[in-house]
Amino acid sequence: MKTIGRTLLAISLLLTACAAAQAEDIKAGDLVISQAWSRATPGGAKVAGGYLTIENKGTVADKLVSVSADIAGKAEVHEMAMDNGVMKMRLLDKGLVIDPGKTVKFAPGGYHLMLQELKGPFKQGDKVPVTLQFEKAGKVAVSLDVQGVGAQAPGDSGHMMKKMPDHSGMKM
Repeated sequence: MKTIGRTLLAISLLLTACAAAQAEDIKAGDLVISQAWSRATPGGAKVAGGYLTIENKGTVADKLVSVSADIAGKAEVHEMAMDNGVMKMRLLDKGLVIDPGKTVKFAPGGYHLMLQELKGPFKQGDKVPVTLQFEKAGKVAVSLDVQGVGAQAPGDSGHMMKKMPDHSGMKM
């Protein structure tokens, strides 16, 4: 019985630690921002992506007009989309509307924060502060939880990438 009790206690502590490790939801006006994360960057990388979810619980639209981050010389809102069978990335220089009652998910291969001219690496376990500027909700401070290099979602350690061969020494 003692073993079962210890096992249950260990599982409980592990689940509590996992919940605490995830980014907290941030409420700004009618917006709820959640699951803010990024990937660790390899040495010397000058760009990184930021991902999050924005839910508009209000009755009027709001717009994400810009992003800034002290760790980046330049930060922008981007979209990746298919165009005539080719995946293209484009700057959303007019912002991104978050319609009332809708949720917009920033994820690899879609909408994302593009952090360029990085002043330092992102290391797994770090929290990277960024500021989102909304038309109605104003400035909102968010921390991106840094996951593993190959992560595809928040809480993903990115271990799948470690199984792939290392091509860092290849010449292009």
